[in-house]
Amino acid sequence: MTALQEKQVAAPSARPVVRRRFKRPSVGAVIVYVASAALAGLWLLPLLWAVSTSFKEETEASLGQDIHWIPQDWSIQGYRTLFERGDHLTWMINSTIVSTIVTVLTLILCVCAAYGFSRFDFPGKKIIFGAIIAGLMVPGEALIIPMFDLVNDLKLGGTYWGLALPQVVAPVMVFILKRFFDAIPRDYEEAAKLDGAGHLRVLWNVIIPLSGPIMAAVAIFTFIGSWNNFLWPLLVATDPSMMTLPVGLGVVSGGYGLFYAQNMAAAVLGALPLLIIFLIFQKQIVKGVAGVGLK
Repeated sequence: MTALQEKQVAAPSARPVVRRRFKRPSVGAVIVYVASAALAGLWLLPLLWAVSTSFKEETEASLGQDIHWIPQDWSIQGYRTLFERGDHLTWMINSTIVSTIVTVLTLILCVCAAYGFSRFDFPGKKIIFGAIIAGLMVPGEALIIPMFDLVNDLKLGGTYWGLALPQVVAPVMVFILKRFFDAIPRDYEEAAKLDGAGHLRVLWNVIIPLSGPIMAAVAIFTFIGSWNNFLWPLLVATDPSMMTLPVGLGVVSGGYGLFYAQNMAAAVLGALPLLIIFLIFQKQIVKGVAGVGLK
């Protein structure tokens, strides 16, 4: 075999290059993209303004000055003042503890309730489930007085449990989880039961692993709702050391006067944990919401 033949044998066979034709978007798709970008820009404007104002000097951020999106003199004095006072960090810790307790208890109770309604038949099932769904029509403000009396009777006022327990009830989460559990084929459970698994084992090893996206979505929405809750912590947390972040920003910070850069810095720090959580779990949230809609 000659050297030329050896090179031809050793050389890999050339594959034809497949050129994909660029598919031009339709006029309707372009309109949708442009409208979505415009709405996203409008939604981001307040956030960008808050971040910009938080890095301004108080004299520049105060009223009567010309509006500048970019600070003329960059300053971190607003953030420095917050950390020097120390109460802002305390409020963030309180909000984290309360929101975590609410999220964990809500997941436990709602998952167990949804699994029971989805997989068991018992007397009065439809009536009880209908009563839970009817709770969606009851505004939370209508329950403030009885919940306040109950918390005081249990001596839980001004404690983390007093702040968290009344926020645990979430009928909408029971409904969402039940809809998702209904769509899970029962063949998986039957196979687990043949291996000797009980109901709790089936729930923990079969249902929950298959419900990861919807569980993540429920957890994130519950955490955000508890973090942003203002009315109930305002009534229960009378001690500034037990206040959550929204209450502290609305009540205590106002006593220091109108410091716009400082208030915007506090708002940015308060929204930062939620933004980080959403960016980390955004895929699970989208899958969970889309899964509920499809099923």
